[in-house]
This record gives sequence, structure tokens and C-alpha cells, in this order.
Amino acid sequence: MFMITLAVYLVATGLTAFAFEAWWFFLFRFLTGFGIGGEYSAINSAIDELIPARLRGRIDIVINGTYWFGAMVGALLTVPLLTAFPAFLGWRLAFGLGFVLGLGILLVRRTVPESPRWLFIHRREREAEQVVTRIEQEVKSSTGAALSEPDRYVVVRQRRTIGIATIARVMFTRYRKRTILGFSLFVGQAFLFNSITFSFAQILETFFKIPSGHTGYYYALIAFGSLLGPLVLSRLFDTVGRRAMISTTYLLSGALLLGTAVLFNRGVLTATTLTPCWCVVLFFASAGASSAPDGERNLPAGDPGAGHRLLLRHRHGGRRDRRAAAVRPVDRNR
Repeated sequence: MFMITLAVYLVATGLTAFAFEAWWFFLFRFLTGFGIGGEYSAINSAIDELIPARLRGRIDIVINGTYWFGAMVGALLTVPLLTAFPAFLGWRLAFGLGFVLGLGILLVRRTVPESPRWLFIHRREREAEQVVTRIEQEVKSSTGAALSEPDRYVVVRQRRTIGIATIARVMFTRYRKRTILGFSLFVGQAFLFNSITFSFAQILETFFKIPSGHTGYYYALIAFGSLLGPLVLSRLFDTVGRRAMISTTYLLSGALLLGTAVLFNRGVLTATTLTPCWCVVLFFASAGASSAPDGERNLPAGDPGAGHRLLLRHRHGGRRDRRAAAVRPVDRNR
């Protein structure tokens, strides 16, 4: 899944650079978002499966938040591309550069192991066992401690594929509240977060007459605020509590955004004052938005989650994880 979603992103981004009509541009930007959405799901499912509950919140937030480091670098790179080259060429080079940088990530991704749980569910027990064995060997070599044998079993129903109907039935029957919570968080993210990031350059050009080749400087500043928020606040999501922090960051960023909207409507703000205001808004909004996938699961802080019961369990009092549950398939004819 990691390789597929990244490949979709790379191909769509590269083909965007060759847009000759608006429909071509919008089509491949849509497909780019398709790949990004797949990346989002794959990354967070891997975090849920392999990271212990006591660290899951902060790691989830930091990994999702560091998206903004790339956004900050990308914004600064657009400045020379949009000022040193003609307008019709500069933006195409920017998309081409994104494709080239993505190829480097594609090489790194080859070292990421496949999900043992996914392999086991899809009847590839031997490969799943090899992945877990490799993890156990790394733990043994780094800690020098012997790992105990599994003392309990979890029944897993194996299947070739998991259809949309099955996923929908689980979401809207077994996990209805979590589904509503997750939907609410992402809708809130769209209004509080994407409303700023997707329109910022247009606002700078339209209302403050900032040249298109210089909007990257301003965008890099709000990207820095979006990066700093998850890094600074991530620990609190595990210590104070995920529910309290998600609620606080969403409500606070919404209130701050409303305040800047009032000031903007009164004509008080300029480009140089609007940018730090939105930088503060995104400091809190980014932490909340980055925690949304973790908040959907709504697991107690000490609960390792289904993925850990299947393959890994946190060893209380230690710093490492060790295997503590074996798995066995149910009768495939059932």
C-alpha cells in the first residue's frame, strides 16, 4: 500500500506539470489528492499497529505534523522558480521538482516492512512470521533480553479481500460513534485548517497585491507554525489526554481564526500582520488536525489496541516491545 499510494502521487504530480488545459490540471490534481489520501490512511494504520499506546499519540502527531516541514521547504523553493523563470514555465518546474523529490522517498519506502497483520489476514502466514521474527531479532540484539513465548491466542478470520460493504458494516454498526467522531474531526479540519492553507496565496495576491513569486515566503512562515505546533504539543496528547487536547486545540484554533476574520473584515490586517496571526492559529490547528487519526480510535491510554494484541504488546516497566500474542486462523469454510 505504501508503494502504491506513493506511485499514484508521483505519476499524478508529474503529469500535472504537462497540463495544457484546465481539465487536465484539475484531473491530475484530483488524482494527486487521491494518492495523498491513500498515504494518510496507510501511514496512520501502520502507526496504530506498531506503536505502543503510551507513545502512539505523540508519534502520530509528530509524523503527521512533519508534513509541514516539506511544505515549508517546498514553499521556499517556489520563490526562485516563479521569479527566475517565465510564469508559464515556473509552476511546471515546481511540480516536476516535486516528482523528483518523491522518487527519493520511493527508494526509502522499499525498506518499510509490510504489515504483519495484513499479511496474516490475507493468508500469507509465512511472510507475516518472517516480518515478526525479524522484529524480534532486532529487539533481542538491541536489548540483550530473551523474549517470552506467546501465552495466548487471538482468532483471526482470514480472507482474500475485504470489500467496501464489509468495511461500511463495521464502521456504521460496530464502530458508529468512532465513525461519527472521525468524520466530525475531518470536517472540522477542512474548515479550520484547509480554509487557510488552500487559499492563503490567493488572499495575498488579491487583497494585499503580493506578487505570486513572493507568496512562498509568507506560506513558509505559516508552515513553520504548523510544524512547530505538533512538535511542541505532541507530548500533552499522551499526558493530559487525547480527548481534552483534541477538543482544546480545535476550539482554540477556531476562536483565533474567528478573531482574525473580524480583524480582516475591518481592514486592520496587512500581509505582514495576517501571516503571524494565522501562524498562531495553525500552531494549535495543526496539532489537533495531526491527532485526528489517533482521536478516531478513541482508545484508552493504556490499551495497546487490536494490532498489538495480535502481534505486539507493551512490556510494563520496560522500554521495548515484545511479542506476547500468537495468532491462528479460523476455519476458512466458516
